[in-house]
Amino acid sequence: MKSTNTKQGVRVRGAVSRSLLLAAAVICLGAAGAIQAANPGVLPPHSSPYGKSYAEWSADWWQWLLEQPVVGGPTDPNFDVRAGQTGNVWFLASALQQPAAEIPSGTALFIPLMNVECSSLEPPESGFHGDTEAEQAECAKYWGDHITNLVLIVDGKSMKITDDYRATSPQFSFDAPTPWVFGDTGGAGTAVGDGYYVMLAPLSVGVHTITIRATLHFAAGELGPDPVDLLQTDLTWHITVVPAGRYADLE
Repeated sequence: MKSTNTKQGVRVRGAVSRSLLLAAAVICLGAAGAIQAANPGVLPPHSSPYGKSYAEWSADWWQWLLEQPVVGGPTDPNFDVRAGQTGNVWFLASALQQPAAEIPSGTALFIPLMNVECSSLEPPESGFHGDTEAEQAECAKYWGDHITNLVLIVDGKSMKITDDYRATSPQFSFDAPTPWVFGDTGGAGTAVGDGYYVMLAPLSVGVHTITIRATLHFAAGELGPDPVDLLQTDLTWHITVVPAGRYADLE
């Protein structure tokens, strides 16, 4: 009799556990569906678009940026966004407030709303230095924790940006030119990035606008007696999507 009751108890507990797991899965799916419904055209942040997670794409974005030259690179007003782009996912970065770019149809866009990185190449006094992966991650998290006021508007539609869109990259290696975007002397380095990103599904052929705003904010007492907005981003991309075949003819 005791054995029967024990087995029955196990069966009941097992059924309850499976029910709880199923309920949790339904809640997660519901949350993912809500995010997707609020942000049409944005690939879900907890998915693996084009075979990689948002965190992995963020490492690729930083590697792409850090290996670009200063002259002619993303911080140069004359930067050609096609530089270093491969495959069906392209990265966006620009020093301009009204950057423009032509991209081939069928191309997804991985876009930082605001992001930071800490690396082994940056000097210790910069506040962005770390020798180990743990040090780099802690450093990047500190800066990432101060990103706020995130805005993304695609073709006039405001998207809802939550903490789901925050991604911490795995540690990655890069080979920076000399000079590089964060220093006079480049070389081989490692880094970890932290920030907010979106992966936009391929846009339709035609003209599109993507507006990005964000603030790096510090409360009173963190950097001084008063609150400080250390950095503010406010830019609008003007993207022209060209049929892939025609785009190849333009190159």
